[in-house]
Amino acid sequence: MAQTNILLEAGTNELEVVEFYLDEMTPPLDEDPVSENGVPNLKPYRGYYGVNVAKVLEIIRMPKVTEMPEVQHPSVRGAFNLRSRIIPLVDLAMWLGKTPPPDADAPKTIVTEFNNVTTAFMVSGVNRIHRISWEQVEPPNKYVAAASNNTVIGVIQLEGRIGFLLDLEKVVASLNPKLKLNLDDLGENWANSGYRALVADDSSLVREMLRDLLEKAGFTVEVVSDGRAAWERLETFKRSVEEDGRPLSDFVHILVSDIEMPVMDGLNLTQRVKEDSVLKKLPVILFSSIITDKLRHRGESVGADDQISKPEVTHLARRAVDLIKSRENT
Repeated sequence: MAQTNILLEAGTNELEVVEFYLDEMTPPLDEDPVSENGVPNLKPYRGYYGVNVAKVLEIIRMPKVTEMPEVQHPSVRGAFNLRSRIIPLVDLAMWLGKTPPPDADAPKTIVTEFNNVTTAFMVSGVNRIHRISWEQVEPPNKYVAAASNNTVIGVIQLEGRIGFLLDLEKVVASLNPKLKLNLDDLGENWANSGYRALVADDSSLVREMLRDLLEKAGFTVEVVSDGRAAWERLETFKRSVEEDGRPLSDFVHILVSDIEMPVMDGLNLTQRVKEDSVLKKLPVILFSSIITDKLRHRGESVGADDQISKPEVTHLARRAVDLIKSRENT
């Protein structure tokens, strides 16, 4: 299955999801019978998952894999050559701590690209592509988040099945610490006059890291968990601007938003901001793992002032100040 050619217009708050599944053996329930020697019988279970099509380059059969020396985790099965590109292969079920069935069918491989890094994931099988609204994506409850080691970022209904959107960025970052967010030395000439940033990201880990890193860069930071919460906060600022005659800069100087978020995504949020008579001059930076040369046009079409791929936090801080200053001079 190659990447979809379905056109998905930016700003509609929709996404396309590749549905795949992982087969595993799970412990039985208390009422299930045990084997003759008193040992509980493991039961087969198929779990359904999803990944944004924007992150998928292609889906292929299991390739010939060469083992890699000194891997960080046993789930890294090795690497393979795909059209002169050496790509690491991660056994997703093993990374999630699942026990594979003894008679599993031939697995499939999902080749992804995000954070400017190409990684392949071995899964049990792939079903199809679904187009859904971000409003249909529910944030995981505390139990689901804890059970998945905070790897599930959204819960969706797929033709009567419950599916889980996985935070593959977290998987890759855990296997390669160099890909985590970090703030480099900004230099002696760095200056930030206490600018206010509103940050929207559905990952609690990323939100707090961005808060910490941007505060180190001199920003006053407010964080929210999705685009809808960010829009409601901006509407509150707008009312104060209109009713009290105060400038928008009294409340916020820049909006930094992820793209993939439940309820309202960053593209729809950006479009709303740029179409609003009061908020349209607010600089908006899309800070996302799925910003690539192939997908940059989507952010441009909704009016984003800049688009930066994670994990370039230092560039984000510098670009934010440049945009704010450019607005001050107009």
